[in-house]
This record gives sequence, structure tokens and C-alpha cells, in this order.
Amino acid sequence: MGWREDVKIGTCRIDTLYLGTDNGGLGTQVTATPAELNIMDGVTATAAEINGAADLSGQVMSSGGGFESGTGTLLKTAVRKTGAMVKTEVFFDLTGAKSSTTDLDIIGESATLAAYLFQVTAAVNGTIVYGEMTCIETPATGVTDIDVYSATEATGKFDGGIAALAETALLTKGGAWSAGVTRNIVAAPAADQYVYLTCGAAGTVGTYTAGQFLLELWGY
Repeated sequence: MGWREDVKIGTCRIDTLYLGTDNGGLGTQVTATPAELNIMDGVTATAAEINGAADLSGQVMSSGGGFESGTGTLLKTAVRKTGAMVKTEVFFDLTGAKSSTTDLDIIGESATLAAYLFQVTAAVNGTIVYGEMTCIETPATGVTDIDVYSATEATGKFDGGIAALAETALLTKGGAWSAGVTRNIVAAPAADQYVYLTCGAAGTVGTYTAGQFLLELWGY
């Protein structure tokens, strides 16, 4: 029996489903129940719901522009739902971003653009309950003691103090980062807050030539 793409079927009943080409050409029988497959019982999702689930564009988070403007600076995000949990992953490369001379100053590139990494929202990230950050590549040239803060304001810029905002410390390293080190966050960012990187110690103004991290957050 050939396959015709122009055939439209209003209702389709499948008694036995095989996948693959082994088993004498039949393939491997699918043994999941109709309820698990949601085939014989009927798909109840609307076209709009299916399209919305397939469209991941609304789940891609972006920075305020004051972090990604550095040459080589990179920020990539992903959000996915598994069961009742939502996982947010944020990979960033500090190359091209700058640190300042003062402890708890915001790390970024531009003193005129907001330097937050992303905003947490309940619709995208759920209610955050746990998180951790892993250093993939040891930071160099800039301050290597790096902390993570959230704030209710989106106005924090490079070289500005995080204490000027209504801030919450998410992760305070207490020393230099090195590749392979993972630290848990000590407080979860609340909905609608913005996440920033800050200097964890005083240092000299420096433009990072290396430094890659993965920040992972779990919510529901």
C-alpha cells in the first residue's frame, strides 16, 4: 500500500501500530496503550494549542543589550518542560565584557544599556525552586570572582553598583572561578526579576578574554 499525502481523514482508527522495517517488514510493534498514545481516544488539543507548543520563539530570553554588545560576548538560552517541571538553561561567554574596580559592580559592556542577562517570568520559567552555575572555561583578564544577583529593576548598567537596585544575592562565589566548578544558588529569583552578573571582589578594570558558564534553573 502506497502513501498518499493528499488523503484527508476526519477520523482514523489504528488497531496495531508498527514502527521501523525489521520483523519481516512490519517493524517493531508499539505496545503503549491508547490512552498513552492518545490516538484511539482522539487528540483533544486545538490547532492553536499545538502551534503554540511547537513555537519556541517565546521561550528564547534576551539580555538588556549592555552585556552582549562586547566583541565575542555570547548569551544563549533554552527553556524546556519535562513533566511538571520547567528547566531554564543560560550559557554565556564573558569574552568582550568588562569588570570594574569595585566589589558588587555590574559586569557588562555598555554604560548606557541595561546589562542584565535575562528576565525571569512565571509564564516562561515557572516558579524557580533550585539552580546552579557551572564554570566551563576559566575567566581571564577581568575579575574572576563573579557573583549572580537578581533585581526588580531592568536599569542596571556596567560599572553600576548592584546595591543601588532592589537586589537579591543568588550566588556569591567567595573566590575565583575555575573550569569544572559548580555552585548552587542560595536564593531563587522571583517572577519578573532581572538577573545580573557582578564583581565578587574589587579589582582592576579589565575586558574578559575568556570565561564560559552555564546557569541552570528548575521551576514548576
